Amino acid sequence: MKSLFFLAIAPVAVIFLSSVQASAAIQTSFIEYKDGNQVLEGYLAYDDAIKGKRPGVLVVHEWNGLQDYAKKRTEELAKLGYVGFAADIYGKGIRPKNPQESAAQAKIYRSDRKLMRSRATAGLQVLQKNPLTDSKRIAAIGYCFGGGTVLELARSGASIAGVVSFHGNLDTPNPNDAKNIKGKVLVLHGANDPLVPNEQVKGFETEMLQAKVNWQLVSYPGAVHGFTNPEAGNDASKGVAYNESADKSSWQVMKGFFREIFK
Repeated sequence: MKSLFFLAIAPVAVIFLSSVQASAAIQTSFIEYKDGNQVLEGYLAYDDAIKGKRPGVLVVHEWNGLQDYAKKRTEELAKLGYVGFAADIYGKGIRPKNPQESAAQAKIYRSDRKLMRSRATAGLQVLQKNPLTDSKRIAAIGYCFGGGTVLELARSGASIAGVVSFHGNLDTPNPNDAKNIKGKVLVLHGANDPLVPNEQVKGFETEMLQAKVNWQLVSYPGAVHGFTNPEAGNDASKGVAYNESADKSSWQVMKGFFREIFK
C-alpha cells in the first residue's frame, strides 16, 4: 500500500534506576543500558493497570537529546496502553543546552548512519526485553532528528511492525537499504518545512517505491519543521514552529496506524 496525502548492535545491560508515579496508573523509570562501551539512559513508561503483555513503542528524541518533550510523548503512549521507551541516542548525561550543542551532537550521528542505527537498536533491545512488551508487536516513532533515526532503524532491517516519522529528516546515504525494511512506514511531514525540502521528499518517495515498501506520507499544508512541539513557538517564518492542527491530526493518524499494525 503506497499513498500520498496532502492536508549497530551491542549487548544491552539494563539497570532500573528509579521509579515514580507519573499519574494514577502510569509508572515511569529511568533505565541505564549500553551500546558498546557507551552508557545510555532511556526512559520507560507504562500503565500498571493493564495486565499482561502489550505492544511496545520506541521513541527517539529531537536533536536536543532525551529531554522533557520525548519523555512527555512516551508517557502519552503509556496512557494509550503501550509500553513506551524513549531511547537515548547521545549518551547518559549528554543533553544539549542550546542549538549549537544540539547541532554538534546531531551531526555525529547524521554523519555516521551505522552508529545512529546501533544506538537506535540498543534502545530497541531494551524495549524488546521488557517483560511487559509483546516483542512481536513493536513500533518506533521519532521527532525531527528522531524521525530520521527511526527510518534508519527500519532500513537496518530491524524486526519491527512499523515506524512513524514526525517532521523528520528523510534523506539517507544508502537508499538501497530500503529493501531491508520489514514493517510499514508512516511519514508525517510539514508541507512548508524548509529543513526537509521537496527534493528530499521526492527522493524518499522514489526510495520507497523502488524498494516496494508499504508506506504512507501525510503532508500538512502550512506546517513547518517541529510542528508537534509547542516549545517551537508560533512564527512559521523561522522555519520551525508549532502547528496545533497538524499536531493533533498527526497524533490521530499515528493512532490509526498503530491499530492497523498491531491488530
